[in-house]
Amino acid sequence: MSSSIDLSDAQPGDPLIPLCNSADLIDGGRAVGFDVVWAGQTCRAFAIRFRGQVHAYLNRCTHVAMEMDWRPDHFFDDSGQWLLCATHGAHYDPATGACRSGPCRGGLSKIGVVERDGVVHWQSQYRLKPVTF
Repeated sequence: MSSSIDLSDAQPGDPLIPLCNSADLIDGGRAVGFDVVWAGQTCRAFAIRFRGQVHAYLNRCTHVAMEMDWRPDHFFDDSGQWLLCATHGAHYDPATGACRSGPCRGGLSKIGVVERDGVVHWQSQYRLKPVTF
């Protein structure tokens, strides 16, 4: 299967945006959702913890560009080992975003994250910005 699109190619000086407390992300559990502007469009994104590491992705299935969570901020299957698309059943690797089975075209778009001092941050870059009001 194809690999994921990596949006985590941040450059020096790209700002870190605080997202949540580290304790808010439980291994294989509920995600923390957030809004981003990607390529000029407002999109949902989510952060999860898997095997002790934090990962973040755009909330867009690669089969059909629609949100994947089956309940708000719920992406993992019952085993806590796969991210699922609720609409068509595609399975994605939580660590890489790569498609592992189902009707997906490529992998999830990965967002750079940094965890430090008990806070998870996502990294803004040229095509990926925070929503401004």
